[in-house]
Amino acid sequence: MSPTPDTSSLSLPRFDIRISPPDLSAWRAGNCGIPGVWSFTADRAGPHLTLVSLIHGNEFAGAIALKRLLCAGIRPARGRLTLVFANLQAFDCFNPDTPTTSRFIDEDMNRIWDRHLLDGNSRSAEIVRARILRPVIEQADILLDLHTMLVDSAPLILCGSNSKGRMLAQDLSTPYLTVTDNGHASGRRLIDYPLFLSPDNDRTAILLEAGQHWVPEATDISADLITRIGTQTGVLPAVTPQPSMPARIAEVTHTITAASHTFRFVQPWRGLDCIAQCNTLIALDGNVEIRTPYDRCILVMPALRPSRGHTAIRLARMLS
Repeated sequence: MSPTPDTSSLSLPRFDIRISPPDLSAWRAGNCGIPGVWSFTADRAGPHLTLVSLIHGNEFAGAIALKRLLCAGIRPARGRLTLVFANLQAFDCFNPDTPTTSRFIDEDMNRIWDRHLLDGNSRSAEIVRARILRPVIEQADILLDLHTMLVDSAPLILCGSNSKGRMLAQDLSTPYLTVTDNGHASGRRLIDYPLFLSPDNDRTAILLEAGQHWVPEATDISADLITRIGTQTGVLPAVTPQPSMPARIAEVTHTITAASHTFRFVQPWRGLDCIAQCNTLIALDGNVEIRTPYDRCILVMPALRPSRGHTAIRLARMLS
């Protein structure tokens, strides 16, 4: 049963942890000289598909899906397949009694993928690890970043602002909504790394939000998209075709960043709720009212407890 947020305060609800963190002890060393990174090359030429989990230490549904591949002895049919367990240090801190505190050690690892920042002098745990992983990321032709959400929401794919990511998501023919957006004011996500945004190459990245944290369905959805992208690229061996769905695309038009410490929603919205009427009140940021800017406004990933300077919600409209 989904938790009901307490909208009268900034406290988080209690969560039902329905999946356990995977035992990664057999897979921590990696096989290419970088802890937590496994890479396999086929005899046949093809693209380099990189699957990334644990950018956030408490989002381990994707890591379970990657462990299943490793345990099954998966090998690419062509090209190269790389599997990444990213923020192992934060993952090691997961405590089911306080499950939100192991998202990161020092800073959000999905806000630091900026070349100037990675080339700078910062020594946070996440930036140090990102520098280690950077050569792996820069070798990817196609990257899938596996996440889950704290808020109750249907699954969705984030493809950033460029046409490459959008086209890849459309080609996968999934039942999940694809959302185009411009990221966060607080920093670049992995899918926003300049390599993937450049019009001068074909390299691209998308992000799966596989549903709510710590539910079995999130692991199954992660595995489903891995199968789809692996089959679409030809990197993974062919399997029984997955049901195809016409692409559904939504465009984020407004990214609402909390300007105060007292940002709160007027009711416990669910991710991808569609608000029928323009000018509907959805939140208060201090004394500032946040209202829908048009009819049939889609609420994308409302944060349960947004802090000042961080994304509280994205507002989107359907394109197709």
